[in-house]
Amino acid sequence: MNVLIIEDEALSATRLQTLINRHNPDIHVLAKIPSVKESIQWLEDRSHVIPDLIFLDLHLEDDLGFKIIDDLKLTIPIIFTTAYSEYAIRAFKANGIGYLLKPVDPAELGASLEKFKTLHPKSAAPDLSALISMFQSPNAQEVFKERFLATAGTKMFSIKTADIAYFMVEQKATFLRTFDGKHLAMDYSLDKLFQLLDPAQFFRINRSLIISLSSIRSINALSAGRLKVELAPSPQLEVYVSTDRISDFKLWLGK
Repeated sequence: MNVLIIEDEALSATRLQTLINRHNPDIHVLAKIPSVKESIQWLEDRSHVIPDLIFLDLHLEDDLGFKIIDDLKLTIPIIFTTAYSEYAIRAFKANGIGYLLKPVDPAELGASLEKFKTLHPKSAAPDLSALISMFQSPNAQEVFKERFLATAGTKMFSIKTADIAYFMVEQKATFLRTFDGKHLAMDYSLDKLFQLLDPAQFFRINRSLIISLSSIRSINALSAGRLKVELAPSPQLEVYVSTDRISDFKLWLGK
């Protein structure tokens, strides 16, 4: 079987290929492509083997993965890989036979590949009950990123994840702050970062901040149920947990 991986994070693409080959060494990955534009060009090239199955990340570096399907009128079966659950119904209306939330669970990946074997590639009906069960399945042991490349001017640094207090967005750019006070720029978005971090150690408390458990100095309950978090090292602005994340934040703290 020939498959195509469309994923803009090289680490995620490599890990997905490893999981696929671990499930079935006979599956051949034709290519790993990072963008909508390159995917369309690759699929339009008649010299390439037509894949039997596509693994598609929804948030690519230049657009949503759905654009590939819409522009090419694709009928190839697709297993979607994403950090977002809100696209599930749309995905199953677009040749979807699987919807895997990141980080991809090996057991769920195997189940989707086995499902592919039993379905006609063009007329498979979505199994919504299976989708629900996939959302409820606990993640198996995962491998998370241990180091990040960051910059300050022309200098580059390899920073251990364990040394990072938090990640933040400032003026539409992403930065990390280490426990010893380094403030360095990164190429990742917070959405992508959260896919690569151990959720037991990092939590996204609002739209602009992912914090390490070890960075929390104190938490103060304010009026109207708001939570103010004191971090070390201290950021320039006061830090609050988004109202819609407070319950999850409390659960995370109690794990």
